[in-house]
Amino acid sequence: MTIVEAIAERERSVLVAALIVIPLLCWAWIVPMARDMYGPMTGASAWMMTPVWDTRHLALLFAMWTVMMIAMMLPSVAPTMLIYAAVMRRSEYGHRAALRVYPMAAGYLTVWVAFGLAATVLQRLLSRTLALSSMMKLMSPAGGGALLIVAAVYQITPLKRACLTHCQSPAAFIAMRLSRGESSPFRLGLRHGMRCLGCCWTLMLLLFVGGVMNLAVIVALTVFVLLEKLLPGGWIGSWASAVLFIVAAAWIATH
Repeated sequence: MTIVEAIAERERSVLVAALIVIPLLCWAWIVPMARDMYGPMTGASAWMMTPVWDTRHLALLFAMWTVMMIAMMLPSVAPTMLIYAAVMRRSEYGHRAALRVYPMAAGYLTVWVAFGLAATVLQRLLSRTLALSSMMKLMSPAGGGALLIVAAVYQITPLKRACLTHCQSPAAFIAMRLSRGESSPFRLGLRHGMRCLGCCWTLMLLLFVGGVMNLAVIVALTVFVLLEKLLPGGWIGSWASAVLFIVAAAWIATH
Protein backbone atom coordinates (compact mmCIF):
# COMPACT_ATOMS: atom_id res chain seq x y z
CA MET A 1 0.00 0.00 0.00
CA THR A 2 1.38 3.41 -0.98
CA ILE A 3 1.44 6.42 1.36
CA VAL A 4 -1.32 8.10 -0.65
CA GLU A 5 -3.50 4.99 -0.43
CA ALA A 6 -2.88 4.74 3.33
CA ILE A 7 -3.90 8.38 3.81
CA ALA A 8 -7.00 7.90 1.67
CA GLU A 9 -8.01 4.84 3.68
CA ARG A 10 -7.63 6.55 7.06
CA GLU A 11 -8.12 10.13 5.95
CA ARG A 12 -10.22 11.26 8.91
CA SER A 13 -7.74 10.02 11.53
CA VAL A 14 -4.76 11.35 9.56
CA LEU A 15 -6.37 14.78 9.15
CA VAL A 16 -7.25 15.13 12.84
CA ALA A 17 -3.75 14.00 13.80
CA ALA A 18 -2.19 16.51 11.40
CA LEU A 19 -4.31 19.37 12.76
CA ILE A 20 -3.05 18.53 16.26
CA VAL A 21 0.54 17.51 15.63
CA ILE A 22 1.58 20.30 13.23
CA PRO A 23 0.71 23.19 15.61
CA LEU A 24 2.34 21.31 18.49
CA LEU A 25 5.55 20.93 16.49
CA CYS A 26 5.46 24.64 15.67
CA TRP A 27 4.96 25.56 19.33
CA ALA A 28 7.80 23.18 20.25
CA TRP A 29 10.15 25.49 18.33
CA ILE A 30 8.55 28.80 19.27
CA VAL A 31 8.38 28.32 23.05
CA PRO A 32 12.09 27.49 23.67
CA MET A 33 13.09 30.31 21.31
CA ALA A 34 10.84 32.83 23.06
CA ARG A 35 11.99 31.79 26.52
CA ASP A 36 15.64 32.04 25.49
CA MET A 37 14.97 35.42 23.85
CA TYR A 38 13.93 36.83 27.22
CA GLY A 39 16.66 34.87 29.02
CA PRO A 40 20.34 34.30 28.32
CA MET A 41 20.00 34.43 24.50
CA THR A 42 22.56 31.69 24.18
CA GLY A 43 20.29 28.87 23.07
CA ALA A 44 17.48 28.63 20.52
CA SER A 45 17.38 32.41 19.91
CA ALA A 46 21.13 33.03 19.73
CA TRP A 47 21.03 33.38 15.94
CA MET A 48 18.87 36.50 16.28
CA MET A 49 21.77 38.38 17.87
CA THR A 50 23.88 38.24 14.73
CA PRO A 51 25.49 41.56 13.69
CA VAL A 52 25.33 40.51 10.02
CA TRP A 53 22.02 39.49 8.46
CA ASP A 54 23.19 37.21 5.69
CA THR A 55 21.05 34.82 3.64
CA ARG A 56 21.13 32.13 6.33
CA HIS A 57 19.89 34.43 9.08
CA LEU A 58 17.21 35.94 6.84
CA ALA A 59 16.01 32.42 6.01
CA LEU A 60 15.84 31.62 9.74
CA LEU A 61 13.86 34.81 10.39
CA PHE A 62 11.44 33.92 7.59
CA ALA A 63 11.15 30.39 8.99
CA MET A 64 10.42 31.84 12.44
CA TRP A 65 7.57 33.97 11.10
CA THR A 66 6.20 31.11 9.00
CA VAL A 67 6.21 28.66 11.89
CA MET A 68 4.66 31.26 14.18
CA MET A 69 1.84 32.00 11.71
CA ILE A 70 1.09 28.29 11.28
CA ALA A 71 1.06 27.77 15.04
CA MET A 72 -1.26 30.73 15.59
CA MET A 73 -3.66 30.27 12.66
CA LEU A 74 -3.99 26.52 12.08
CA PRO A 75 -6.11 25.89 15.23
CA SER A 76 -8.69 28.45 14.10
CA VAL A 77 -8.97 26.96 10.60
CA ALA A 78 -9.25 23.35 11.82
CA PRO A 79 -13.10 23.39 11.81
CA THR A 80 -13.08 24.55 8.18
CA MET A 81 -10.76 21.70 7.18
CA LEU A 82 -12.91 19.15 9.00
CA ILE A 83 -16.13 20.49 7.44
CA TYR A 84 -14.59 20.42 3.96
CA ALA A 85 -13.39 16.85 4.54
CA ALA A 86 -16.89 15.81 5.62
CA VAL A 87 -18.45 17.42 2.55
CA MET A 88 -15.93 15.75 0.24
CA ARG A 89 -16.48 12.42 1.98
CA ARG A 90 -20.16 12.56 1.04
CA SER A 91 -19.42 13.63 -2.52
CA GLU A 92 -18.25 11.70 -5.56
CA TYR A 93 -14.72 11.66 -4.13
CA GLY A 94 -15.74 9.42 -1.22
CA HIS A 95 -12.73 7.79 0.41
CA ARG A 96 -10.45 10.04 -1.65
CA ALA A 97 -11.58 13.09 0.31
CA ALA A 98 -8.12 13.47 1.84
CA LEU A 99 -6.68 14.11 -1.59
CA ARG A 100 -8.87 17.24 -1.71
CA VAL A 101 -8.37 18.46 1.86
CA TYR A 102 -4.60 18.78 1.88
CA PRO A 103 -4.41 20.97 -1.25
CA MET A 104 -7.00 23.23 0.39
CA ALA A 105 -4.87 23.42 3.53
CA ALA A 106 -1.84 24.18 1.35
CA GLY A 107 -3.71 27.04 -0.31
CA TYR A 108 -4.71 28.46 3.07
CA LEU A 109 -1.20 28.23 4.49
CA THR A 110 0.28 29.78 1.34
CA VAL A 111 -1.46 33.03 2.26
CA TRP A 112 0.05 33.04 5.74
CA VAL A 113 3.49 32.06 4.44
CA ALA A 114 3.26 35.12 2.17
CA PHE A 115 2.31 37.22 5.19
CA GLY A 116 5.31 35.76 7.04
CA LEU A 117 7.55 36.88 4.17
CA ALA A 118 6.07 40.39 4.28
CA ALA A 119 6.53 40.49 8.07
CA THR A 120 10.15 39.38 7.67
CA VAL A 121 10.82 42.24 5.25
CA LEU A 122 9.02 44.71 7.54
CA GLN A 123 11.01 43.56 10.56
CA ARG A 124 14.31 44.02 8.75
CA LEU A 125 13.29 47.48 7.54
CA LEU A 126 12.29 48.50 11.07
CA SER A 127 15.54 47.11 12.46
CA ARG A 128 17.66 48.89 9.85
CA THR A 129 15.99 52.21 10.71
CA LEU A 130 16.53 51.53 14.43
CA ALA A 131 12.77 51.61 15.02
CA LEU A 132 12.87 48.10 16.48
CA SER A 133 14.73 47.12 19.64
CA SER A 134 16.93 44.04 20.02
CA MET A 135 13.87 42.39 21.61
CA MET A 136 12.00 42.93 18.31
CA LYS A 137 9.66 45.54 19.80
CA LEU A 138 8.85 49.03 18.55
CA MET A 139 11.03 51.47 20.47
CA SER A 140 8.80 54.49 19.92
CA PRO A 141 5.75 54.72 22.23
CA ALA A 142 4.11 56.86 19.56
CA GLY A 143 4.68 54.15 16.96
CA GLY A 144 3.31 51.43 19.22
CA GLY A 145 0.31 53.56 20.15
CA ALA A 146 -0.38 54.42 16.52
CA LEU A 147 -0.33 50.73 15.54
CA LEU A 148 -2.77 49.95 18.34
CA ILE A 149 -5.09 52.72 17.14
CA VAL A 150 -4.93 51.36 13.58
CA ALA A 151 -5.81 47.89 14.88
CA ALA A 152 -8.66 49.32 16.98
CA VAL A 153 -10.17 51.20 14.05
CA TYR A 154 -9.84 48.23 11.71
CA GLN A 155 -11.62 45.98 14.22
CA ILE A 156 -14.88 47.89 13.62
CA THR A 157 -14.66 48.44 9.85
CA PRO A 158 -17.10 46.81 7.39
CA LEU A 159 -14.19 44.89 5.81
CA LYS A 160 -13.27 43.36 9.15
CA ARG A 161 -16.90 42.46 9.79
CA ALA A 162 -17.26 40.85 6.35
CA CYS A 163 -14.08 38.81 6.77
CA LEU A 164 -15.01 37.77 10.30
CA THR A 165 -18.49 36.71 9.18
CA HIS A 166 -16.88 34.58 6.49
CA CYS A 167 -14.51 32.94 8.99
CA GLN A 168 -17.39 32.23 11.36
CA SER A 169 -19.41 30.52 8.60
CA PRO A 170 -17.05 28.03 6.91
CA ALA A 171 -19.90 25.67 5.96
CA ALA A 172 -21.71 28.46 4.10
CA PHE A 173 -18.50 29.48 2.33
CA ILE A 174 -17.77 25.93 1.21
CA ALA A 175 -21.34 25.33 0.06
CA MET A 176 -21.40 28.58 -1.90
CA ARG A 177 -18.11 27.88 -3.65
CA LEU A 178 -19.06 24.32 -4.53
CA SER A 179 -22.43 25.48 -5.88
CA ARG A 180 -20.56 27.92 -8.12
CA GLY A 181 -18.45 25.10 -9.51
CA GLU A 182 -15.26 25.89 -7.59
CA SER A 183 -13.41 22.63 -8.24
CA SER A 184 -9.86 23.53 -7.23
CA PRO A 185 -9.27 22.82 -3.50
CA PHE A 186 -6.04 24.84 -3.57
CA ARG A 187 -7.89 27.87 -4.93
CA LEU A 188 -10.59 27.35 -2.32
CA GLY A 189 -7.90 27.39 0.36
CA LEU A 190 -6.43 30.57 -1.09
CA ARG A 191 -9.81 32.30 -1.02
CA HIS A 192 -10.41 31.27 2.57
CA GLY A 193 -6.88 32.29 3.54
CA MET A 194 -7.30 35.75 2.00
CA ARG A 195 -10.45 36.36 4.01
CA CYS A 196 -8.75 35.06 7.12
CA LEU A 197 -5.85 37.43 6.44
CA GLY A 198 -8.34 40.25 6.02
CA CYS A 199 -9.73 39.37 9.43
CA CYS A 200 -6.46 39.11 11.32
CA TRP A 201 -3.61 41.05 9.67
CA THR A 202 -3.70 44.00 12.06
CA LEU A 203 -3.80 41.64 15.04
CA MET A 204 -0.63 39.91 13.83
CA LEU A 205 1.13 43.27 13.44
CA LEU A 206 0.54 43.90 17.15
CA LEU A 207 3.41 41.47 17.72
CA PHE A 208 5.66 44.44 16.94
CA VAL A 209 4.05 46.35 19.82
CA GLY A 210 4.33 43.65 22.48
CA GLY A 211 7.48 42.00 21.14
CA VAL A 212 7.61 39.59 18.21
CA MET A 213 8.85 36.75 20.42
CA ASN A 214 6.95 37.73 23.56
CA LEU A 215 5.33 34.41 24.44
CA ALA A 216 2.49 36.01 26.42
CA VAL A 217 1.54 38.19 23.44
CA ILE A 218 1.75 35.26 21.00
CA VAL A 219 -0.49 33.09 23.18
CA ALA A 220 -2.96 35.94 23.83
CA LEU A 221 -3.33 36.69 20.12
CA THR A 222 -3.71 32.99 19.28
CA VAL A 223 -6.47 32.55 21.84
CA PHE A 224 -8.20 35.77 20.79
CA VAL A 225 -8.21 34.80 17.09
CA LEU A 226 -9.56 31.35 17.96
CA LEU A 227 -12.35 32.69 20.18
CA GLU A 228 -13.24 35.49 17.77
CA LYS A 229 -13.84 32.96 14.98
CA LEU A 230 -15.46 30.16 16.94
CA LEU A 231 -17.66 31.86 19.53
CA PRO A 232 -20.99 33.51 18.69
CA GLY A 233 -21.07 37.27 19.02
CA GLY A 234 -17.64 37.70 17.49
CA TRP A 235 -18.59 41.16 16.26
CA ILE A 236 -19.19 42.21 19.87
CA GLY A 237 -15.72 40.93 20.67
CA SER A 238 -14.33 43.09 17.87
CA TRP A 239 -15.81 46.21 19.48
CA ALA A 240 -14.56 45.14 22.90
CA SER A 241 -11.07 44.53 21.55
CA ALA A 242 -11.13 47.91 19.79
CA VAL A 243 -11.80 49.60 23.12
CA LEU A 244 -9.05 47.52 24.74
CA PHE A 245 -6.55 48.53 22.05
CA ILE A 246 -7.40 52.21 22.50
CA VAL A 247 -6.91 51.90 26.26
CA ALA A 248 -3.57 50.16 25.66
CA ALA A 249 -2.53 52.94 23.26
CA ALA A 250 -3.39 55.57 25.87
CA TRP A 251 -1.42 53.67 28.52
CA ILE A 252 1.64 53.49 26.24
CA ALA A 253 1.38 57.21 25.48
CA THR A 254 1.25 58.17 29.17
CA HIS A 255 3.97 55.77 30.36
